[in-house]
Amino acid sequence: MPSITLEPENQLQLAQRMKDDVWVVACLCAAWCDVCTSYRPGFDELAAQHPDKLFIWIDIEDRADLVGDFDVENFPTLLIQRGDDVMFYGTTMPDHRIAHRLISAHADMSASDIKTKAHSSAEYENWQQERNLRQALRQA
Repeated sequence: MPSITLEPENQLQLAQRMKDDVWVVACLCAAWCDVCTSYRPGFDELAAQHPDKLFIWIDIEDRADLVGDFDVENFPTLLIQRGDDVMFYGTTMPDHRIAHRLISAHADMSASDIKTKAHSSAEYENWQQERNLRQALRQA
């Protein structure tokens, strides 16, 4: 199954699917970005390889109303979160194998390790408040 593109019509459904035990992998990109366009097939391939995770494609310009406060420095930017625990937020190389390693490393963590890491630094603490996609979708 390919990733799901965030649209106004599905934002509430996606928020409901983001339960506490569901891993969410979101790619923040832009339609005009050639790097994003070429990255999408690999991201969709990852979604097919990880059917137990929710993969969301977000056009930051079309969905600025939802993620306008998410600071995106470059493309692609990935967000990996489980429940309300944001585990990764940042620009990655446009190689889906790198994303696969990031996803696998986080998904292998225990629940207590996830909680510990989510609050292990000021940067991580900031992500919990400012980069939480589940909260952003619920509040929109």
